[in-house]
Amino acid sequence: MNNMAITVVILQPGYLPWLGFFDQMYKSDIFVILDDAQYDKHSWRNRNRIKTSQGAQWLTVPVLISGKNKPITKDVLIDNRTSWQKKHLKSIEQNYKKSQFFKYYFNIFEEVLSKEWKYLIDLDMEFIYRLNAIIGLNRKIIFASDLNIKTDKTERLINICSLLGTSKYLTGDAAKDYINKGEFVKHNIQLEFHNYSHPTYKQLYGEFIPFLSIIDLLFNCGGESLEILTGKNKVTSSSG
Repeated sequence: MNNMAITVVILQPGYLPWLGFFDQMYKSDIFVILDDAQYDKHSWRNRNRIKTSQGAQWLTVPVLISGKNKPITKDVLIDNRTSWQKKHLKSIEQNYKKSQFFKYYFNIFEEVLSKEWKYLIDLDMEFIYRLNAIIGLNRKIIFASDLNIKTDKTERLINICSLLGTSKYLTGDAAKDYINKGEFVKHNIQLEFHNYSHPTYKQLYGEFIPFLSIIDLLFNCGGESLEILTGKNKVTSSSG
């Protein structure tokens, strides 16, 4: 692989991430988990949504951040004083047991959520690795904390790209509001925005709801999930 062909994506981890997270990984050659950024308690690091007969429902992992002075993501502890794992499993089972591929994948969620996790990053990554294996996505994943880059914001992104020998950086659309495009031009790094086109696929419970956790796609579409989320196979029907 030559330098011009290498595309890097740099994203914070998420709990049972949405389709766009995995599409960005699919489009990458090197996928960097930004585990040393400041934790945002209103983000997707510890939560995501599934579909129910009443609409979208949050699955939230409780974390211990009260009184912590701006913790970074990899240091965030899970609050295990409640039985949140059982609650998540029950919600997944109740709402997807009638889906076509439920019996093929539910045991994986049982296995992961039967363990007591200390750090949120470890739980998030366990599911990311497992989901990658299930949908057939094989990409090189590295952690930003291992790169030991101390700069911040756009300069940090450029330094990561330079260190990894890439000339193309793919980022989410939200970055348009804050990223310094001129700095990428100056360093001869091609900046590309994701512009994800969300597919419509068969779901339970009537009208289609987008931007859910990938597990909604997985339970409903099984082995077609990767092709659907990457736009290779458009499934537009929705079942009640």
